[in-house]
Amino acid sequence: MKRTRPTPSLSASTLPEPPPTPQPTFNAFNRRKPTNPKSLLKLTPPPTIITQSHIWSPLDLTQSELSLPLTFPTGQTFRWKQTAPLQYTGAVGPHLVSLKQVQNGDVLYCVHRTLCESSAKSALLDFLNIDISLTEIWRAFSAADARFAELACYLRGARVLRQDPLECLIQFLCSSNNNIARITKMVDYVCSLGTYLGGVEGLEFFEFPSLERLSVVTEQELREAGFGYRAKYITGTVNALQSKPGGGVKWLESLRKSDLPVVIDALSTLPGVGPKVAACVALFSLDQHHAIPVDTHVWQIATRYLVPELAGSRLTPKLCSRVAEAFVSRYGSYAGWAQTLLFIAELPSQKAIIPSHCQTTTKENKSSKRKESQIYAGKLE
Repeated sequence: MKRTRPTPSLSASTLPEPPPTPQPTFNAFNRRKPTNPKSLLKLTPPPTIITQSHIWSPLDLTQSELSLPLTFPTGQTFRWKQTAPLQYTGAVGPHLVSLKQVQNGDVLYCVHRTLCESSAKSALLDFLNIDISLTEIWRAFSAADARFAELACYLRGARVLRQDPLECLIQFLCSSNNNIARITKMVDYVCSLGTYLGGVEGLEFFEFPSLERLSVVTEQELREAGFGYRAKYITGTVNALQSKPGGGVKWLESLRKSDLPVVIDALSTLPGVGPKVAACVALFSLDQHHAIPVDTHVWQIATRYLVPELAGSRLTPKLCSRVAEAFVSRYGSYAGWAQTLLFIAELPSQKAIIPSHCQTTTKENKSSKRKESQIYAGKLE
């Protein structure tokens, strides 16, 4: 299901003079400048050479391959912000990028800050998992499942991202028993510890902090910032990663070459990482395309359409495995992508674009905005 990645092209246009070196600001919720002297010493300095552009260029992606509203605000990542109608902005490594969906469905991109424009585009395409043809795998899903085929007509372009593993892991540690607004504030706080990249439409963006930078953040700092019990999981996981032979970042990246059971077991050794968080990290950052994050909401989908004989049972670890197996049995090696669309279809925000005959009518789907926030965040575990 791989598709040929377009070769990035360099623009011949002359870039404007580099702006003055930006300084980090600290405006996240309950943000305090670090009192730990080590923290002050190890703040990542901003890059000294930055190019800046406000040119929108085509990304050679149609809506059938990427729908921004069905990809970014649906619980995969909490770092990208909506900066205009059908426009989302975020950091991909050291690059600050915006994506915009135009009227005909095509996607444009704009690199606001980068050290190298061609590297920014290459990193963006990798982040968007562009080697995988959504059209092809959806065609296979539709042939295997009539309900998927019906929904796919209205939810085109719901793509699974390929995030940096460390970023993805820390984000989902923040998501434990939480709501989307609070998760976003926590993730914003963590990001503010990294290099300041710039502002877009009044919002500030940062490169995700390195593992070394995170290692000097104390549990007390995170608790004072409102992380609660998750503070010990984040600092504990950072310490565990630092102890890995060859370094924690390389250890995480090496899991992309392992089988899913090995990945889940390895991630589950980290503090605060249970089966659902491990499956989310595996699916959204480690190339484990058949990973199925199972919570109560996914359980409801499964018992309604895949394993109705389990309806009424209590969700247990053993039944979580059976649900995951049911998804893989139906959808194959990209089952996680199919599960993502079925999950999105249940969100109240999508009811307006799905005809009533395609919608479920059970009471749990007559949801409020508050419940949607919980669903995104995995609070219904």
